[in-house]
Amino acid sequence: MKLVWKLLRQHISLPQLAGFFFANLFGMMIVALSVQFYKDIAQVFTEGDSFIKKDFIIVTKKINTLSTITGASNSFSQDDIDDVKSQPFAKSVGSFMPSQFSVTAGFGMQESDFHLATEMFFESVPNEYVDVSLQKWHFNENSHSIPIILPRNYLNLYNFGFAQSRSLPKLSEGLMGMIKLDVVIKGNNSVEKYKGNIVGFSSRLNTILVPEEFMTWANKTFAPEKNVQSSRLIMEVKNPADEKIAQFFQKKGYETEDNKLDAGKTTYFLKLITGIVLAVGLLISVLSFYILMLSIYLLLQKNTTKLENLLLIGYSPGRVALPYQMLTLGLNFVVLILAIVLVCWARSYYMGVVSMLFPQLPAGTIIPAIVIGVTLFVVVSSMNVVAIRKKVQSIWMHKS
Repeated sequence: MKLVWKLLRQHISLPQLAGFFFANLFGMMIVALSVQFYKDIAQVFTEGDSFIKKDFIIVTKKINTLSTITGASNSFSQDDIDDVKSQPFAKSVGSFMPSQFSVTAGFGMQESDFHLATEMFFESVPNEYVDVSLQKWHFNENSHSIPIILPRNYLNLYNFGFAQSRSLPKLSEGLMGMIKLDVVIKGNNSVEKYKGNIVGFSSRLNTILVPEEFMTWANKTFAPEKNVQSSRLIMEVKNPADEKIAQFFQKKGYETEDNKLDAGKTTYFLKLITGIVLAVGLLISVLSFYILMLSIYLLLQKNTTKLENLLLIGYSPGRVALPYQMLTLGLNFVVLILAIVLVCWARSYYMGVVSMLFPQLPAGTIIPAIVIGVTLFVVVSSMNVVAIRKKVQSIWMHKS
């Protein structure tokens, strides 16, 4: 093996191999770093109050002076909902189900005369549109306990508006979760008392939310004679930058809450940039593969006579190809190690910034980068080994 290697390495071009090495290193690092960065902030993209998980739009009908005077309904009929679902830009559509009964909620302290109560309303949406953990999002008719999700801006208004102006203590989300609300429901000639448990705060849904199973049961129990119609829809769109969405809304007289289309466009472009970076990394890796193969093919071409002589004196094609295969495997392995090291270095930098922006985000591990790096190493190395073997085999067949 050593004698064969000494014979064949004479025409190795170091500049060509260096070009492959750095191109492969750069490509693998970009791909591994892109995947690692995405996995590190996966919960920002996919969990809880994600601003980039999916693109949701809250749809309502415009309320104008004429509709107010004439008393025209601003609710969505089933035909309206089916029409929205049939649009090519809609992935899924859900309806807000409003409460048709009277609701009063309050809380107080038994040891004092302090008690705060107010009339309010409930709404529900299908569970897949709820941006809070569903672990406690269940209703049992026998428990007389109702899980409730409040809009996060309600808490912000209290903490930074009402409480600050009156020197009252500010309330955290954790503390609010410990407060039990006294909920009184009236309807259908009956009055029922429940305990309301605040299980989370929503940044997506600006309403007082209860489970859909409770709302269906409560409307049938306390307002059986009323027809429930939704005045708001929640829609997941494929591409918020699609101009057909705005055209459809303008044609139908619909509007969105809180400029969700603008936020969705930002989300779309963020995803697009991530995809472009990943594609560039893969392209560089492919180009580096071709650079290496070109270098190996040129090296084999220069050594054609020597290879033919080795094959004629009894060396097998596999044994003749082995030095070149070991060379490519060695280079690919060094590239893998250096790429992982560079990704770790880059990760230590950006995670400092990410942790300041999202302090609740888990630290994560470097495993995604290692997995993608090893995968690229196996794929590229396998292709290199097979290509070299076939080239040597073709030389042997041609000589034969």
